Amino acid sequence: MAPGLLSFSNPKCSLQPLSAESMLMSRSPCTHFNRTHRPFSPNNPKPSLLLRCSSVSNLSTPAPPVDDQETIVFNELENKPLRDIWRKIQGCNNWEGLLDPMNSHLRKEIIRYGEFAQACYDSFDFDPQSKYCGTCKYQGAHFFEKLDMADQGYQISRYLYATSDINLPNFFQKSKLSSVWSTHANWMGYIAVTTDEEEVKRLGRRDIVIAWRGTVTYLEWIYDLKDILTPANFTEDKSIKIELGFYDLYTKKEENCSYCSFSAREQVLAEVKRLIEYYDGEEISITITGHSLGAALAILSAYDIAELELNTMDNGEYSTTKIPITVYSFAGPRVGNLKFKDRCDELGVKVLRVINVHDKVPTVPGIIANEKLQFQKYLEDTTSFPWSYAHVGVELALDHKHSPYLKSTKDFGCAHNLEALLHLIDGFHGKERDFCSATQRDIALVNKSCDFLKSEYGVPAHWRQDENKGMVRNSDGKWILPDRPRIEAHHPEDTAHHLRRVLKNFATNNNNTNSNSQLEAI
Repeated sequence: MAPGLLSFSNPKCSLQPLSAESMLMSRSPCTHFNRTHRPFSPNNPKPSLLLRCSSVSNLSTPAPPVDDQETIVFNELENKPLRDIWRKIQGCNNWEGLLDPMNSHLRKEIIRYGEFAQACYDSFDFDPQSKYCGTCKYQGAHFFEKLDMADQGYQISRYLYATSDINLPNFFQKSKLSSVWSTHANWMGYIAVTTDEEEVKRLGRRDIVIAWRGTVTYLEWIYDLKDILTPANFTEDKSIKIELGFYDLYTKKEENCSYCSFSAREQVLAEVKRLIEYYDGEEISITITGHSLGAALAILSAYDIAELELNTMDNGEYSTTKIPITVYSFAGPRVGNLKFKDRCDELGVKVLRVINVHDKVPTVPGIIANEKLQFQKYLEDTTSFPWSYAHVGVELALDHKHSPYLKSTKDFGCAHNLEALLHLIDGFHGKERDFCSATQRDIALVNKSCDFLKSEYGVPAHWRQDENKGMVRNSDGKWILPDRPRIEAHHPEDTAHHLRRVLKNFATNNNNTNSNSQLEAI
């Protein structure tokens, strides 16, 4: 994301960027930091502590053995444009050989999709004193422009809503004043699509992005999870189970509310179906992202799209191709049981989970029985153990203590913060390599909604907010919160039309009674 209200730049490395080959041959591209103190002056906006990265060669210690073929493959991917290797970057080979050392294309893509998730926070009105609390601050046509993301080349296709009338009271935000837009709904994120043709060319395909809002407050919502698994009910297989709170959030609806008369699930399926048909014949990818609870919804919706074969394209003459589905998950909890994890793998859903090892959210639910338990499969199959969960996909574990910019803190919210995770990705080169900024991402963004940067950088904590908190002077000179243009609800006929097509195709191809019953309900 472009820098926000403050324009701090990271201290720059004194060396030229290392080649891919030298990164592989060295255990650490930035093996130590030289600290140089500058005298502070009002004319010097830089922090008084400048970090310079330098490489150190130790002739007495031989370089670790490196497989020549692996080196060749790594270098080839580094030197090729993204459009030629996008399927690998999207995880077709489960990111094998791309994470350690970190591939530069992959780093940029993780950060880019993380910024799509961060946009959900930056645009969400979570002020309980606002009569618009619980909605998006911006009209869809101006969404990316308002967030300084117009150069991303995407346009909003649809906003997503969920009913707040479910058993996750600490997740939803409601106004203390009388609500002017909805008493039942909360804005949950958006679906966007690449519309700039230059960006389509750079990416090598038309990209459909689904971004889910996470938690505004930190751990309170986690305490409301009952650790209860429920059948997914998307297919006939009742052994595939999902945490009940996530399932309700995704599938519940409120027929008396125009924003959530269709469930979040139905909104996603209908819009993805519409976009795939609209761009029929083009190379397409579906990328889903989210942070915290939004990461859980990202995995759940990815599974749903794949399970209903929405990404399967009929080429005629008994030939089909699949649109790749990739999830970039940030600080997400476990979503379902081992059967759910296995089914996601079977369907080809690719999930890259980015976590901070000091964050608590990725450790729940499933503290007792999870993917680390040797006998989990036996426990699920034989005893039907009701609290067995498993993470999906490939894990990229980062440690905020490796960043020289971040201070020691007991605030668990800092370890869970999305901007802090994006900062860590920017400086991550591999498990045995020291932190060194690769993209010069603005470190001020870390403190956008937390207090995590060391004090010598002079960045205020929790600095991002609307000017004057959105208050303006009216013609009488009084300060007021102005009315916002009303955000349009869904078009029921359009949503119902595409949703019927999704469920009808799946029911016909699989003789699925669940889909038939859902069709009758629309």
